[in-house]
Amino acid sequence: MLKIRMSRGGVKKRPIYKIVIADSRKPRDGRFIEKVGFFNPLLPKEKKERLSLDIERIKYWIEKGARPSERIARFLGDANIIPKLAQRNNPIKAKPKKKAQERIAAAAEVKKAAEAAPRTEEAPKVEEKKAEVTKAGSKKEEKK
Repeated sequence: MLKIRMSRGGVKKRPIYKIVIADSRKPRDGRFIEKVGFFNPLLPKEKKERLSLDIERIKYWIEKGARPSERIARFLGDANIIPKLAQRNNPIKAKPKKKAQERIAAAAEVKKAAEAAPRTEEAPKVEEKKAEVTKAGSKKEEKK
């Protein structure tokens, strides 16, 4: 089966991708049939040079049965070559897990108890006598 996918190029930590038509059984960066564009993820999204597509050749290969990868399908949807993919939504992922829910509940109980308890002003503390050890080892009481 033919795929429209990205083939990584560039150097370490600075990728640039060629958009290629390749057999799905070939390695990601292996032999391909035709290069139909490129994608540079390091450029800002507003830049025109970030993505380049040969629309005519992509349409030709789609007619021949080539299937785009998920990322390429998003690019082609934005370029109105194919219908846009539906936005995926996973509301369960955003929910806190069991331990986090327990922590939130415990924090809420503590807060509720603190609000319910009447506030009392603390009386000034009376200074107490402290025993101090002198160099000789005997205890000597002082007032502070």
